[in-house]
Amino acid sequence: MNPALVVLSGGQDSTTCLYWALNRFGAGQVEAITFDYGQRHRIELDCAARIAARAGVPHVVLPIDTFAALGGSALTDPGIAVQAGVDAQTQLPATFVPGRNLIFLTFAAAFAYPRGIHDLVTGVAQTDYSGYPDCRQTTLQVLEQAIRLGMEYEITIHTPLMFKSKAETVWMARDLGVLPALADSHTCYNGLQPPCGVCPACQLRAKGFAEAGIPDPLLERFREPAP
Repeated sequence: MNPALVVLSGGQDSTTCLYWALNRFGAGQVEAITFDYGQRHRIELDCAARIAARAGVPHVVLPIDTFAALGGSALTDPGIAVQAGVDAQTQLPATFVPGRNLIFLTFAAAFAYPRGIHDLVTGVAQTDYSGYPDCRQTTLQVLEQAIRLGMEYEITIHTPLMFKSKAETVWMARDLGVLPALADSHTCYNGLQPPCGVCPACQLRAKGFAEAGIPDPLLERFREPAP
């Protein structure tokens, strides 16, 4: 028996990875962890809970309030607007939360350690992402090694979407039977349902579904029925 722990944000990519893990490791061998880090789009916490319940996997939410105290990101600081483009100095989007994936995966590994879980799954991708340096394969490879050394514990970080475009992740979701669950997912950085459709996250999601030629189940959920 080889259980796995999925970092489940409640978004499109992590939901797809949850079902990838169920397919890879088997029913009853997957757990999910979600982090409450003071994010602007807090509705994703409820979405993660619904998705985990739909998939029939144990789910825990861990609070991490330090990011909000640090500030500096549009996702954790209400004084910074969610907008397209990058900062002139850092060349990173305003939605970048410094160290977020590094800390999430370190906490996930610490959670996995006493439970005998050696496989972590995350939905990061460097092919079609928002410019975040902690989504790159090299970053995750070095982090995996650091965790192994620092905990003297074998941890493998799986990144099923690392080199997939958003369209390819949609096709993968279709093939894994994830599309119905994506109706409960959340992507909008502004935390709106129906999604705002204009923030960078909404636009990237829309681009992926459009290129894949598949209607977004989330938008279909909110579409008004024809008279």
